[in-house]
Amino acid sequence: MVENIPRESGIIYEFNEMNQPIATVKSGSTVRIETYDCFKNQIVSEGMELVDLDWNQINPATGPIYVEGACPGDVLKVSIQTIEIESQGVMLVGPDLGVMGKFIKQMTAKILPIENDKIVFNDLQLPLNKMIGVIGVAPSGKGINCGTPGAHGGNMDNKMVTQGATMYFPVAVEGALFGLGDFHAAMGDGEVSVSGVEVAGAATVTLEVIKGVTVDQPMLENDHSFTQIASALTLDEASKIATQLMIHRLVEQTHMTVSEMTMLMSAVGQLEICQVVDPLVTVRFVVPKWLLSQLAVTLI
Repeated sequence: MVENIPRESGIIYEFNEMNQPIATVKSGSTVRIETYDCFKNQIVSEGMELVDLDWNQINPATGPIYVEGACPGDVLKVSIQTIEIESQGVMLVGPDLGVMGKFIKQMTAKILPIENDKIVFNDLQLPLNKMIGVIGVAPSGKGINCGTPGAHGGNMDNKMVTQGATMYFPVAVEGALFGLGDFHAAMGDGEVSVSGVEVAGAATVTLEVIKGVTVDQPMLENDHSFTQIASALTLDEASKIATQLMIHRLVEQTHMTVSEMTMLMSAVGQLEICQVVDPLVTVRFVVPKWLLSQLAVTLI
């Protein structure tokens, strides 16, 4: 039995241990979570006055969901079974937004129909890459706005967070207080305009508490690779965090030295950009599973 959680049941604008749960589930439960788009579905046409956009309603996440048995120091495993999206996406650019903001003179929105599993952009047809931009758990202490990524997850805008992927989050508060939102029909690495093809939808996920394992920052697994994600003020800092966390984790599970593992990761590891437009930037360090198989390493 899959519990459906409508977006009307509750949204958050920050991941915060003080947020009241909208649902409580047992570890191992599968839930279907409905979401608004990142503008809370405010942009309905290209001709609307964007000055009327309520910026206090940006990046809502549906949640939080309390997972029974989740305690600080545990890991919350989130298996993304399916991602459903609505039939229309939206993008936005504006002055001082994103990488090109200083060259853009006015706020402009573009409505993008989604037809036959393609995104219609002018006369072009773009492939779908359905993914979740905001996903995570509550940090301990001060809350973190849903627009900002961090060790708790949040607005990582990582295009690998898609159907079939499994996320691992460090649990910092009782119940984990999980939430998600900010779906994209497609988004390129970097999200350079400050928006992907923003779209409302629903995700079906399985939430499971893992005891006896720790992670410092979110990790991601799919059929082909294992990924360490990290967010920081600069790409340099985020790159160092992601790379160092992955290498130290691999060293702990093998007989290799730090020197040997560093050489190995320089040969086959991939350091990639997720996004460069949020208050913190996000990168991922990707290790192929064929190598993990040879090393006899599971990571989680």
